[in-house]
Amino acid sequence: MNKPMIAVLAGGVSAEREVSLGSGRACAQALSRSFPTRLIDVQTAAVPAGLDCAGVVVFSTLHGTFGEDGGMQRLLDAAGVHYAGCDAASSALTMDKARTKAIAAQAGVGGAEQILFNAGEKPAAAEVVASLGSSLVVKPNAEGSSVGLSIVANEGELADALAKITTGEWLIEQRIIGRELSVGVLNGQAMGIVEIRPKSGVYDYASKYTKGLTEYLAPAPLDEKTTRFVRQSAEKAFAACDCRDYARVDFIYSAQNGLYLLEINTLPGMKETSLLPMSARCVGLDFTALVRELVMPAVRRFKTATASS
Repeated sequence: MNKPMIAVLAGGVSAEREVSLGSGRACAQALSRSFPTRLIDVQTAAVPAGLDCAGVVVFSTLHGTFGEDGGMQRLLDAAGVHYAGCDAASSALTMDKARTKAIAAQAGVGGAEQILFNAGEKPAAAEVVASLGSSLVVKPNAEGSSVGLSIVANEGELADALAKITTGEWLIEQRIIGRELSVGVLNGQAMGIVEIRPKSGVYDYASKYTKGLTEYLAPAPLDEKTTRFVRQSAEKAFAACDCRDYARVDFIYSAQNGLYLLEINTLPGMKETSLLPMSARCVGLDFTALVRELVMPAVRRFKTATASS
């Protein structure tokens, strides 16, 4: 049977468009070593014109709104196009940080205490501090790449952060001081643990995308027991949210306070220097091998469907 064309979707309509374009270019180059490959710059919230569902498997690197929240996935399902990664339902779920944490908590993987609110119904800063304390994280409930993230240390700073919020759904979380860890999960199995050490102390957009502002340790220097616990927790969260094929699971860990789930990223950054490829290198997968492994379950689904039709 002929290999399907791999259509790599990049760009998109979210605040993470430029990050996605970088991921798409890197993945298309890697996939072209194993498959006929086409890189598509997605510029509207629609399935790209000319996508042939009869001979194509989609590998999406679209981040954020529409790409990662189930929007594109629902359209691909409706068009009969096979695609790598989580399905529409789990994509929508994991884009919602509050829902993700609630479901993962039922599987024993908890997150920090939080308050969820809409921009039109903002809580009073004094009430939040009385409930959660004064050291807090304010962030959108459904954005990636730390877009909109702010750290506040007192009631006044929280009031200032709240005043800037005009649209959308937001989270205020207790700030957990600890080690930031990221774990790639491939076909339900955790790969290596990466520790993230931003020089500013906050892993915000600048720390993520400005060279030299963050140190990455892969594998993370953890003892064997802690390593096993973190990897098992990543697998539990992945399974609890019905993730498929692959994802990246992020935590904060401290020996005193334990392990806290931050989020599950179903379409994480995918340049060679991104966190998921770092995690994969810990278990012997270079970038080309990793990207091939990420797309193979979808290729198998495509071949099964083609053979039975």
